[in-house]
Amino acid sequence: MEVGRALLLALAFVAVASLPAVIALLFCADEIIDRVACGWAEWRERRRERRVIARLDRAVEADALTRNIDLSEFDREDRRPLEQLANDLRRLGGQRLGGHGRPMVWHDSVLQAYDDRLRLACRALGITEHLSELDGVDQEIERVRVEGVLHAAGLTLPAARGVGRRQQHR
Repeated sequence: MEVGRALLLALAFVAVASLPAVIALLFCADEIIDRVACGWAEWRERRRERRVIARLDRAVEADALTRNIDLSEFDREDRRPLEQLANDLRRLGGQRLGGHGRPMVWHDSVLQAYDDRLRLACRALGITEHLSELDGVDQEIERVRVEGVLHAAGLTLPAARGVGRRQQHR
């Protein structure tokens, strides 16, 4: 009998001690259910995206597209990150296009730095360019071509955006 009372007393103590947790669970049940539902939805979305990417890879044969690219080139220590190159190109492109009233030396320096970043971006993406071999109008034409190729590769530049807008409104 005494063992039964001790067990009943222990159960009563556990029930009273866990009462605040039960009350908090009741008050926060909607939040807990919402978090579980959101987590489930995110997991399903990530799974769906992975399946779509896998199907696209099979459809496009992505391995065949990247087979000839030397990926060790991306791991070099002296290689600048592509994101940093893109930011430099946007900044220098804006300065190049909006540098009115500045000395010619400044404009030439900005243009040379812009061309250097274009060459680095082309090298990082495996695009051929001939900016250093040309001068004058031919170099300008090559610069526009390189900007267009980089834009097609996903690198949005101020000059390339402006060209696209003008073409769309015609």
